[in-house]
Amino acid sequence: MHDAVLVIIDVQNDFCSGGALAVPDGDAVVPIVNHLICRFHRVVFTQDWHPQRHISFASSHPNTPAFSRIATSYGEQTLWPDHCVEGTTGAAFHPGLNVPLDATVVRKGLTLTCDSYSAFFENDRRTPVGLDAVLQTHHARAIVLAGLATDYCVLHTALDARALGYDVTVIESACRGIDVAGSVADAWKRMEHAGVRRG
Repeated sequence: MHDAVLVIIDVQNDFCSGGALAVPDGDAVVPIVNHLICRFHRVVFTQDWHPQRHISFASSHPNTPAFSRIATSYGEQTLWPDHCVEGTTGAAFHPGLNVPLDATVVRKGLTLTCDSYSAFFENDRRTPVGLDAVLQTHHARAIVLAGLATDYCVLHTALDARALGYDVTVIESACRGIDVAGSVADAWKRMEHAGVRRG
């Protein structure tokens, strides 16, 4: 694993206990992720970083409740409670996460009119987010993923990585999912079908 790049997905306050969009048991990944960080030479952190009034916020769509879905120019969009607004405490990394001062951070969800689950492409499937460029500077062909949430940002990052030709392992114990109507099990099926290894 040492030759692979470890990618830590969105271990942020708003996705952990007490956060605006808390993933069940999300805090449990922190010590596991910290242990993983010690085992890798190269680590990249991703960070949801939304502007206010982001298209994915239910508050941006009057009379439309959170967790409903709307049609957009790039496809169906789930509406979420306001979360990970740029510069807020909610958008900060979990305080227990060992983030080096010189860490490489890829921020996603910055475009007001398009969401981004993947750290490779926005949800329009065309606009690069930045992780591919970072990995290319390291000449990396293998990545290991951990973080939040299994059935959204981990899933989409893993699928895009495979589509781009990366060798991908997802550390199951270092991830937690939202898990609505079996979405975590479905995510694992999709990842395994794409050739993602379960670590």
